Amino acid sequence: MKRKHNPVARISPIKIFCHQIFLSGLEGKLLIDIGSGPTIYQFFSACESFQEIIATDYTDKNLQELEKWLKKMPGAFDWPPVVKYVCELEGNRQEGCCFMTQPASLFLPSRPEWAEKEERVRRAIRQVLKCDVLKERPLEPVVLPASAGLISLCLEAACPTPQACRDALRHLRTLLRPGGHLVLSGSFKTTFFMVGGKRFPALPLNEKFLREALQEAGFIIKKLEKVARAAETHLDNHSDYTGLFFLVAQRGD
Repeated sequence: MKRKHNPVARISPIKIFCHQIFLSGLEGKLLIDIGSGPTIYQFFSACESFQEIIATDYTDKNLQELEKWLKKMPGAFDWPPVVKYVCELEGNRQEGCCFMTQPASLFLPSRPEWAEKEERVRRAIRQVLKCDVLKERPLEPVVLPASAGLISLCLEAACPTPQACRDALRHLRTLLRPGGHLVLSGSFKTTFFMVGGKRFPALPLNEKFLREALQEAGFIIKKLEKVARAAETHLDNHSDYTGLFFLVAQRGD
């Protein structure tokens, strides 16, 4: 039996950000998602703008979950609530609308529409690869210059020190072709996060550091938006982040 869950509320800000960014005209042949985790929600908008997608992660367990969903294996996570939410966003497109203020529409997608969206993502994902952003060649031995790289809530978890984060951004630059874009989202000032009752340390990031690190790595920030943490969230006991950031940076050459 498939595990059922309604994760829309948990990923809405990031999902809306991806929707707006890809709607704005960011497109190309290949998108590499760095640190996909066991999730595919980030691809529901991306599949409309990129011909091919490569999903990556550091842990074998997450890679197995991705493969399980791709192959429709028993126990795969049930994503229709999120797919329907994306279809609603796409049914209420408003050019120039701030991603955090766009209202949810009353458009209700038919089952064939959201089911086709899932299949479109499956067709777009060409590979599921092991990735380590702390290595100079994160996807070694694979070398695939991409039009864009997508990374969400990964740097603060993967990088133990500020210098490691600077190095990771420099490593990620090598995955992009000249002029390629990095679509980056994450959290501010996070020192820990909880997963399955276990506490993990995180690297606290701030805007000043991000701007400096991206510039040092050879990126030019094209867009940066920030969202303060709501007074009450479902993550109150799971993380101490103070806000979220969403940015698009271009590889400068």
